[in-house]
Amino acid sequence: MATARDTLCGQAFGARQYHLLGVYKQRAMVVIALACAPFAVVCARAGPTGAPRPGPRRPRRGRRLRAVAHPVDPPQRAAAVPRPFLQTKGLVLPVAASSGAATLCHAAVCWLLVHKAGMGSKGAALSNAVSYAVNLAMLALYVRRSGACRRTRNGFSMEAFKDLRPFAALAVPSGFMIWFV
Repeated sequence: MATARDTLCGQAFGARQYHLLGVYKQRAMVVIALACAPFAVVCARAGPTGAPRPGPRRPRRGRRLRAVAHPVDPPQRAAAVPRPFLQTKGLVLPVAASSGAATLCHAAVCWLLVHKAGMGSKGAALSNAVSYAVNLAMLALYVRRSGACRRTRNGFSMEAFKDLRPFAALAVPSGFMIWFV
């Protein structure tokens, strides 16, 4: 769904309406958060194969792993917002650096949780959440502190809540397009 923001950010940057990049980034976060809520409920109620929960016969291990894997979703979805925001402006080095640092962090945290803490597959799932959170934190810090983002960093704006329907009209089809590919 974040690909709708990519289209709009590219247009805004080309038209030199730099303040709109920040608005579109915030609007994307609002729309994605609203769209992810029902999916989170469906995933929480789904069985190990994605089918509706079969009741008390559901394997405990699958239930535990799913519960541990759920924390991965919010940082993963949130990290998808600043990446194209920066790439639209040609700032690919910070994105590559944060991804590299998150990968190194993931390897270390995964080894610690899986082998040292003995958490097995639950530790691997949690290490994904940690690495996405590190990536998101680094990108957010760069956007906040970088002079290259000064014109597009306009703080939170109530304008993010305007025109949600047209934004969703672009976001939903593009989300399905990527989902089905």
